[in-house]
Amino acid sequence: MPVPQKTGAAKAKGGSVSLPKATAAKGTKVATKVATKKKDDEDGADLGEGGEDWTQGKTLVKPPDQLDLTETELKEEFTRILTANNPHAPQNIVRYSFKERSYKAISSVDQLAVHFVLDGNLLHRDSDEARRQRAKQGLPEETPMDTAGVETDEEKTEAPAEAEEEAGEEGGAEERPDSVEVKGGGQKAANQFNFSERASQTLNNPLRERECQTEPPPCANFSATANQWEIYDAYLEELQKQEKNKEKQKALPTKKDEDKGKKKMMMVEMQSDDISKVSKAAKIVERMVNQNTFDDIAQDFKYFEDASDEFRDQEGTLLPLWKFQYDKAKRLAVTALCWNESNRDLFAVGLGSYDFTKQGRGMLLFYSLKNPTFPECTYPTTSGIMCLDIHPQLPHLVAVGFYDGCVGVYSLKEEGTQPIYKSTAKSGKHTDPVWQVRWQGDDMDHNHNFFSVSSDGRVVSWTLVKNELVYTDIIKLSLEGSPSDGTEGLQLPTMACGTSFDFHKQIDYLFLVGTEEGKIHKCSKAYSSQFLQTYDAHNMAVDAVKWNHFHPKVFISCSSDWTVKIWDHTIDTPMFTFDLNSAVGDVAWSPYSSTVFAAVTADGRVHVFDLSINKYEAICQQPVVAKKKTKLTHIQFNPEHPIVIVGDDRGYVNSLKLSPNLRKKPKEKKGQETPKGPEVELAKMEKLLSLLREPESNSS
Repeated sequence: MPVPQKTGAAKAKGGSVSLPKATAAKGTKVATKVATKKKDDEDGADLGEGGEDWTQGKTLVKPPDQLDLTETELKEEFTRILTANNPHAPQNIVRYSFKERSYKAISSVDQLAVHFVLDGNLLHRDSDEARRQRAKQGLPEETPMDTAGVETDEEKTEAPAEAEEEAGEEGGAEERPDSVEVKGGGQKAANQFNFSERASQTLNNPLRERECQTEPPPCANFSATANQWEIYDAYLEELQKQEKNKEKQKALPTKKDEDKGKKKMMMVEMQSDDISKVSKAAKIVERMVNQNTFDDIAQDFKYFEDASDEFRDQEGTLLPLWKFQYDKAKRLAVTALCWNESNRDLFAVGLGSYDFTKQGRGMLLFYSLKNPTFPECTYPTTSGIMCLDIHPQLPHLVAVGFYDGCVGVYSLKEEGTQPIYKSTAKSGKHTDPVWQVRWQGDDMDHNHNFFSVSSDGRVVSWTLVKNELVYTDIIKLSLEGSPSDGTEGLQLPTMACGTSFDFHKQIDYLFLVGTEEGKIHKCSKAYSSQFLQTYDAHNMAVDAVKWNHFHPKVFISCSSDWTVKIWDHTIDTPMFTFDLNSAVGDVAWSPYSSTVFAAVTADGRVHVFDLSINKYEAICQQPVVAKKKTKLTHIQFNPEHPIVIVGDDRGYVNSLKLSPNLRKKPKEKKGQETPKGPEVELAKMEKLLSLLREPESNSS
């Protein structure tokens, strides 16, 4: 119950004085200022004592042995690259491998180096352990709020709310945080679990986890004991192996030992090399990428047909497709082309040089239409390749003729870049460049054999017997028309230089040989002493001579005298003669028509003829190289697709698609049964020959 007070000054129970309303408010304000001033004096005294240390300038103590550097030397920067590798880490740690039962060197060494380790002894101040330690050391208990600047009960006055508001309005600028803490009821404690100083607040990147799941490697349990004697015996065995290897290297190994060693080495390399496991998949991916890259060309190869052929009955065009090139074969000329009969998209390219003053290395390449950017196989050679031929039944065997007179056989199944068979001076190799090679049927002992012709005038048969080539001279060419008898020394001045040859498609023993003098000899395997017939064909060297695929009597020849001639082997004079106004490098019959053939010339043009349409001019004359100085050397028809490949003297191979007018087939007449297959082409050529013979019979 409130006690009434007098107007005068009255003494309260606790020693405090109760004043009137205005006087009390004014007194409270004065008391607050006095307390604040008193607090400032105390704080100032505290700051003065501790502030002298940091306000005074710090003097650096200089060691007596420190170097005196100039300003430029002090500003000079030195770059030091720190790596995670420990230079003191051992590199020759050996541990016992239970899997291989031997000691193996460890490749991965721990690079971690610990420089300083200190175990922490921090405790939470509100924990029981912290309280026990404070009690043991006699430290006072900490309270959640600081009582240094709190007023005592005697200095507090009971003032109404209006006096507090007035004091807040007048002394708001001089109000201290201590008073706020007092009004708020206490100081807010810092978070003990997520607290960091302002000087160490850096941005930490968020952690990311990446996982991959793989199949576990196969494991096997193995246990053994190792002691010093076993380690000593292992070292002795290793030393003995090294000594044996040195002795083997000094001794000359035989061919069988070399083959066995190569196979073992290849097996070890294949097992140890992880890249070989994905080679097939990588090749498939490479072909897929190339198919996407050259999608337009692939679409043209498969589906494009020149619609303009409908408006020109006797003319056709060649559509350029892929261009095959290899960086390491830029300065070499294409000297041979041959399609694979089993894999119709694969063809072989022989590279060398026709200039005898620039002879050097050569190369054998295998390209596929599925990957025009890079060859499937490469075989570098020390001598230039002049000719090649792929076996029709065994497509992995390739016969090659070199400029130095050697012949060789490569096998695509064998690893390595060397031929499995190669002729030597002891085995009867040619003494001049080999210009043509052709595979023939197996002999009676089922041994593979092929023939070769060279500028030394010899036509040689080579038989693959076990690990060597056995040669047999079939015929020796002479200038008089028949070989002369006598010693080899007497025959040298009269020997003719063979440049090309071809075997009959149906008669196995019959073959034609073209010479450098421009003559063509019809020969037989059974008669090595004389020619069956000699044709005075050209004025310069015969570059190519080839039998027709369908007609047994017709063959074609070309020469550097600018002419292409078609012959009936029963007649001494040519049936057709075409002048192409440039040196003819090669000629080829088409595999789908008996009257279609193509030739390439030194001016960079491809000439395509169809005798059933025009017997006097080519139905297509088209340049296929950009540079005028580039000479075309060889041409080949694909046995299945309507494309041709053309090689030049710069090492490039261009593929071209024939338009519909260049691959016409005979039309069937109503009510008349026409033969099918090769009989159609044979009938076309017979009709053409009969038309040619009619003027001769009339004149006679």
